[in-house]
Amino acid sequence: MEADELNRETLERAIRQAIEADASLSRRRFLQVGGLSVVGLSALGPWLTAEAAPPVLVLPQAKGLVLADPTRCVGCRRCELACTEFNDGKAAPSMARVKVARNLNFGPRGAFLGRAGLGTWGNGLVVQDVCRQCADAACAAACPVQAIGAKSPTNARTVDKDKCVGCRTCVSACPFRMMAFDEEAGRATKCTLCDGTPKCVEACPAAALRYVPWRELSRSADDFRTRSAGIPVKARSLRAHLAKRRDA
Repeated sequence: MEADELNRETLERAIRQAIEADASLSRRRFLQVGGLSVVGLSALGPWLTAEAAPPVLVLPQAKGLVLADPTRCVGCRRCELACTEFNDGKAAPSMARVKVARNLNFGPRGAFLGRAGLGTWGNGLVVQDVCRQCADAACAAACPVQAIGAKSPTNARTVDKDKCVGCRTCVSACPFRMMAFDEEAGRATKCTLCDGTPKCVEACPAAALRYVPWRELSRSADDFRTRSAGIPVKARSLRAHLAKRRDA
């Protein structure tokens, strides 16, 4: 139905209701008295009928981030245990905010034939998945009760358990599949950065996880990427030297 047709039907319905309420009120008199309202209704019609666009939610910048180095991970999963023991008071690796188990055997892409994969059944590289602490967090934008927001002192994106209704919308919304769900409590949960001292980082025996202030993120992430790709130190230095000359 076109917007003009809908506006006309809305106007006709308003006229009928007004006349039924007051039998002495004629159609012409209604239009004279309510002329301004009719004009306003017609002007607002397209806005009222248009579908509302989803809001864009931008949260305050997180103070830091947990970075993972797959070249150092030994797959012990102590980080998962430390996460749930501190945050939930129980050993429940399946709901840890750092994800190792799902990539342990075959890597993030899973098992596939014809190509060498990651994980313990592939080339031995174990990839740890961590929360990105997104500025435009999809989990927060998708929550129907606004239960996810930035929490001080780290501005980590956390779930307010008093508001969460357990609908799991945020679990489906996260493009990185980093939300967790506590089946016993019936509430969603995610990385809180442990108020600036992530327990997963402290528990890692191989220093494969680090908590990095946001201002150092780009440099540290670049270093992690080059080491993960197997680029020698000299090659990394040469690349940095060439980039510096190019920018000069």
